[in-house]
Amino acid sequence: MGPILITRFVNYLSEDDRDSNYKTGLILSSIFFLSKTVESLSQRQWYFGAQRIGIRIRAALMVLIYKKSLSIKYGTMSNGKVVNLINVDVEKIGEFFWHIHGIWLLPVQVLLALVILYMNLGFAPSMAAFISTVLVMVSNTPLANRQKDYQTKVMESRDSRIKATAEILKSMRVLKLHSWESNFKKKLIDLREKERNWLKKYLYTCSAIAFLFWTSPTVVSVSTFGVCIFLRTPLTPGVVLSTLATFRILQDPIYNLPELVSMVAQTKVSLDRIKEFIIDQDGKQSVEPQSLEPSSSVAIEIEPGEYAWDTNDSDQRRPTIKISSKMKIPKGFKVAVCGSVGAGKSSLLCSILGEIPRISGRRIKVFGSKAFVPQSAWIQTGTIRDNILFGRQMNKPFYDEVVDGCGLDRDFETWVDGDLSIVGERGLNLSGGQKQRIQLARALYNASDVYILDDPFSAVDAHTGAHMFKVQTFLKNFHSKCLINLLDQKTVVYVTHQLEFLSASDLILVIKDGGIVQSGKYDELIANPASEFARQIAAHSKSLNQVNPPNEPQTLTMYPQAIQGSHSERKHEPSQTHGRSLETKPQEESQSGRVKLSVYSTFIFSAYKGALVPVIVICHVLFLLLQLGSNYWMAWATEDEGRFSSKTLIGIFVLLSGGSSVFILGRAILLSTIAIETGQNLFLQMITSVFRAPVSFFDSTPSSRILNRSSTDQSTVDVDIPYRLAGLVFAMIQLVIIILLMSHVAWPIFLLCVIIFAISLWYQAYYITTARELARMIGIQKSPIQHHFSESISGASMIRCFNQEVRFLTKCLNVIDDYSRVTFHNTATMEWLCVRINFLFNLVFFLLLVALVHLPRSSINPSKLLYSLQIKYLTELFGLAGLAVTYGLSLNVLQAWVIWNLCNVENKMISVERILQFANIPSEAPAIIENCIPETNWPSRGEIELKDLHVQYHPALPTVLRGITCTFPARKKIGVVGRTGCGKSTLIQALFRVVEPTKGQILIDGLDISKIGLHDLRSKLGIIPQDPTLFQGTMRTNLDPLEQHSDHEIWEVESLIAFENLRVVWYRVSGLIFVCFNVLNKCQLADNLLKMAKTGALDNGNSALLQKRTILVLDEATASIDTETDNVMQRTIREETSRCTVITIAHRIPTINDQETMI
Repeated sequence: MGPILITRFVNYLSEDDRDSNYKTGLILSSIFFLSKTVESLSQRQWYFGAQRIGIRIRAALMVLIYKKSLSIKYGTMSNGKVVNLINVDVEKIGEFFWHIHGIWLLPVQVLLALVILYMNLGFAPSMAAFISTVLVMVSNTPLANRQKDYQTKVMESRDSRIKATAEILKSMRVLKLHSWESNFKKKLIDLREKERNWLKKYLYTCSAIAFLFWTSPTVVSVSTFGVCIFLRTPLTPGVVLSTLATFRILQDPIYNLPELVSMVAQTKVSLDRIKEFIIDQDGKQSVEPQSLEPSSSVAIEIEPGEYAWDTNDSDQRRPTIKISSKMKIPKGFKVAVCGSVGAGKSSLLCSILGEIPRISGRRIKVFGSKAFVPQSAWIQTGTIRDNILFGRQMNKPFYDEVVDGCGLDRDFETWVDGDLSIVGERGLNLSGGQKQRIQLARALYNASDVYILDDPFSAVDAHTGAHMFKVQTFLKNFHSKCLINLLDQKTVVYVTHQLEFLSASDLILVIKDGGIVQSGKYDELIANPASEFARQIAAHSKSLNQVNPPNEPQTLTMYPQAIQGSHSERKHEPSQTHGRSLETKPQEESQSGRVKLSVYSTFIFSAYKGALVPVIVICHVLFLLLQLGSNYWMAWATEDEGRFSSKTLIGIFVLLSGGSSVFILGRAILLSTIAIETGQNLFLQMITSVFRAPVSFFDSTPSSRILNRSSTDQSTVDVDIPYRLAGLVFAMIQLVIIILLMSHVAWPIFLLCVIIFAISLWYQAYYITTARELARMIGIQKSPIQHHFSESISGASMIRCFNQEVRFLTKCLNVIDDYSRVTFHNTATMEWLCVRINFLFNLVFFLLLVALVHLPRSSINPSKLLYSLQIKYLTELFGLAGLAVTYGLSLNVLQAWVIWNLCNVENKMISVERILQFANIPSEAPAIIENCIPETNWPSRGEIELKDLHVQYHPALPTVLRGITCTFPARKKIGVVGRTGCGKSTLIQALFRVVEPTKGQILIDGLDISKIGLHDLRSKLGIIPQDPTLFQGTMRTNLDPLEQHSDHEIWEVESLIAFENLRVVWYRVSGLIFVCFNVLNKCQLADNLLKMAKTGALDNGNSALLQKRTILVLDEATASIDTETDNVMQRTIREETSRCTVITIAHRIPTINDQETMI
């Protein structure tokens, strides 16, 4: 209705009897006000309803992705991809509903505009406008297609970066121990650079689209007025102003089309990615759980078949597991599975669970419920009790029995909160043995019918293992508190390398090269001296014979300081651990109050120190002035027919409009340049700070919080905030110009605008207090979703095995509801503000019209005063009055946009605030201290001296190591033994300065390690950490992450540590490609061997293992390796590290029996 009402109102202003006919003017003003009010209310309801739909769609897609990710098997899930799907793709689809009505509204607006043009100008000019509009829209097609392609590339490159980030965060402790963080940071920056290159192409394409459509009104105006002049169509100020208002209506869909096309392209890309993820069907499930019938005597039916992790492997003749004969396992049987490293024991268990693809044969049947204890412990964030109960109701007597059977009662006594202590992400604040026993307790408390245990005793010390397996007569008769008392009537299938646990089993399965080569009872298998089982027992016996007999006194080469420290430690052991508290789960920190000006200034000056900001503002001001001048020129020049020639009229109009297009092009290109540079600088600040953070930061900070900032917040900074902030500035400038124009026509409007602005700012201040905190809560509530997704994906096999899908899905629904609830309230508060601001500025526009109605005719119409010297001013005033009405039509929308954007920018700036929060993490000690760099050959001897060493993890926690004083002689083998959780690994962390001593010194070759940089220290030490770590990629990249060695050197190192037997395993899995990120077939045995090779390959100069590492630390390096391979590895260590100081932490007595010094 705007253009039609403008024509009527301008004609009314030019009537001679207007002064006596105020009623008509007031009616027109009231109709204006009523129509604008209805428009505002309808628009706000439209936006509010669209956002409600978006919230629901977002929640539904998250749940759909979660259900799918929970059902995908065979280790094909990428955590980084899922994070990107829920952080970026789902958000894009949710935002699309804000624009969805633009798809049908755009052609309707164009049609109505053309109808109005036809009424004002006739058929030919309106057709010219239509044809030029269609040409502009069609010319956008190639750019839109290119934009979609670039958006796809951006998302793919972001997937790769987030995936690598998740993997690095998971392995950060290992990276810091090896001093590899700088190399992996460079890899991450390289991935970001690839993403940045695609992002640059995408944003510059968006700039081209923006220029095309900001220029399109000029093309439409020139073609329309050109046809009018050619056909001599009468042009009056009323017709020109109505046409310009119509162009502004036509301009809205054209201006919105770039954003709509961009949003449609992004949404299409996101939908395709989610669709591809959802329709990716699983392989057939090879286990069909059946209810255990009371009369049934069979627990598991193993059918002949072949299983392979890589079903796409063309070499189907070499499956991972091949079962040749049918086998029935009766109820209550204890079945032991043994074999050498890489033989396929874990894969056999996975075939029973249905977690490995079946390529031939019939399915394996499991009768009854199942419980699974994997080799790599899966611990949830939460209390230890919650981890054990795992969704079941508390049965206190049975719970206590399970805790005692798993040896956890002693640990509960040493923790302040007992079993209510909080464990961190992935159980980072627990020892390996504690994690293994907790998940074993989880399985026992589940009271299942069939138990699948994958080497559950490898990570616990001998004393705890004996308690759990209650050995009475070594290798003869023994009774297990777990396997007899708690699992007396249960069927248990367990893998073990501790062969002393085999004789208690009812059936032993011997695995070799992926097949079951022997099966039977212990006495039957041992009777055949030529069998594979007998060979393993012989190797185990040889290892045991190396241990000194019990009747011989054990000689410990200890120094007096060490003995004294040892006695002191044993004496105070109860008090030392008593009161120990596991670190509670920290709540995510968030700022309060307004976003600080320092955040804005950091963002604005991040790119080129803010030098381009004033240039962009100047470009926009010139664009607005030239655009306003071109419109005013047409209104003023057509007032008197014949004032200017047709060529002059259209020429000056084209010149002014073309000049505005040039400035809009410069503005778009410079804005994209700033966006690219700002996003990159903030990313580098954050990633540098994260990589320099101490290990304690990663222990206490869930990785989902870092991933949230690396994905959602970084994406917002890259493609959202710069344009929103610039849009706010541009809209404010335009609003000021319109108010000045209206005030020039009727000066009281200025005072009214000041009052209305004051009221609006009061509303905005009242609103922003709530909205700001809601925006912060949105970011905080998003992290639990990511954490739950990540945790569920890593433990999907456990969740399926324990039939806990419904409970985890319920938790997923709860965290998504919490997030959606906050998002809904944030949207509602925004619409609350917009409705009130719109009404206020509708009122301003109404009062402007009333003022124009009451102005005397003599002050508006210059026709009666042509002789006056004021003719020029009055003519300008008449044109300005109509122009003020024309621009005033959009006053309410523009002002609401300013206030809305003002609030939204502050909400969005919280993403910058969150990134800067992680860009200022307290750093660990410097990597290199320039004035204290050790000599190149340091340490030359490898002597380690501890002087009154005190270590505690946090000032509020008790001291873990107290007053240890001892010396590790140079080039000797030192064994470190102790109960699970007693502080063995803490001693190693102090040596590598993962945790700084609170008192005392550590000297290596007489040099205080606290005086040198962390890189200089850690790069000179070698370590095989307790937790196995593999990186996604090939075996080649895992053995030599820094790519410093040739293939020949790597194969030589592999041959030293029995990798020859693994070559066939790698080939059978997938050639040399070993994808190992959250993959079930990641055999932990191979992990440890890879760590051994990795440490050797990195320092192998002359094909000698660890030749350049003077000090080597083995932290449970062989805990999950069979005895025969362990013997080979120990022999290799002895031979290849004869000139090294080797510190070995082990639970196996044979592993440390030849150590020269024991602690």
